[in-house]
Amino acid sequence: MIKIRLARGGKKRKPIYTIVAADAKSPRDGKFLEKLGQYNPHAEKPMNSIKTERIQEWVSKGAQMTDSVRTLLKRYS
Repeated sequence: MIKIRLARGGKKRKPIYTIVAADAKSPRDGKFLEKLGQYNPHAEKPMNSIKTERIQEWVSKGAQMTDSVRTLLKRYS
C-alpha cells in the first residue's frame, strides 16, 4: 500500500518536513517513491512547492494520505 506522508529533515528543533509518496512498510525517513513538496512550520509561507496534481494522481491510483498531510493540505491550500 502506498501512503502520502511526511518525512522529517532539518536540524535539531528546526524541522523541515518533506511530503512523499512511500510504501507503508518503509521507515519514516527511508526510501520513498516520489517527493511531492515541503512543509516548513517556521517559515512565513509554510507549504513550499506542493505538487497538487501529482498528489491527486497518486490518490487516484489508490494511495492514502495520512491524517497530518490531509490536514496540512486543507489548511494551506
